[in-house]
Amino acid sequence: MRAILISEPGGPEVLQWREVPDPRPGPGEVLIDVTAAGLNRADLMQRQGIYPPPPGASEIPGMECSGVIAEVGEDVEGFSPGDEVCALLAGGGYAEKVTVPWEQVLRVPAGVSTRDAAALPEVACTVWSNVFMTARLRRGETLLVHGGAGGIGTFAIQLAKALGSRVVVTAGTAEKAARCVELGADEAINYREEDFAEKIRADVVLDIMGAKYLQKNVSVLNTGGRLVVIGLQGGVKGELNLGELLGKRGSIHATALRGRPVAEKGAIVRGVDQNVWPLVSAGAVRPVVHATVPMAEAAHAHQILESGEHIGKVLLTR
Repeated sequence: MRAILISEPGGPEVLQWREVPDPRPGPGEVLIDVTAAGLNRADLMQRQGIYPPPPGASEIPGMECSGVIAEVGEDVEGFSPGDEVCALLAGGGYAEKVTVPWEQVLRVPAGVSTRDAAALPEVACTVWSNVFMTARLRRGETLLVHGGAGGIGTFAIQLAKALGSRVVVTAGTAEKAARCVELGADEAINYREEDFAEKIRADVVLDIMGAKYLQKNVSVLNTGGRLVVIGLQGGVKGELNLGELLGKRGSIHATALRGRPVAEKGAIVRGVDQNVWPLVSAGAVRPVVHATVPMAEAAHAHQILESGEHIGKVLLTR
């Protein structure tokens, strides 16, 4: 088969489309003929050499894909060859074929194309596990999402609104802010023009910035508020007024998905299947795809993602 390999740490040009050995499913794994793979910021970091895959994972980038099951290994439950699926991966998605534990596989939701389903696993599992399992966002509460126009943001807006919450987002342009409102956000703040910390209060904050926004995020929390940090685009070290956090009886959670054990990922995937997929099938939550790029041109896809001009997900397709 062919796959994208990283020849050395560097820019998009180090992504190369090469022949590699075909993978074979082991016990508890399925082999997927890949239709499309979703891009994530972690892929850019892996390409740059600053975010290696977890031990034992494929060196091929790609943390989510969609396609058709070609083969199943021993002890696989509930899946058969020919099933149209999408999957949460630890790596290996930028390829014609990939193996994955069956616990991390989801059937393509009704009404979604097999191609567009590649935009769903990572964002659905990230939003469900962080906003609802960890932060326990409840109906009627307010969620603040930073980077509202990105893949995670566009999904979080729709899911939180579908489950009865008020949603506020930050975005970097008027166009992105308007698109977030179209998707259901109650308010969108252009962070280049306004200070979100002076305008809003929230019960849950989903943060991709880390250190840069740490104190501001705490300042926007309501009493009993929960801050969940899932990215460090704004740095890894920051100062925090613990007295303010204490006074609000607030909490801070920092989480990552990729390196979790299969059992933990499986529990998240089951939660998505039971709680999120019915909303996707009903049309209340939909994948937002900014662009599709042939897999052999992964370098161009990385350039799109790095530009920051996209709204929603960028997909690699075969």
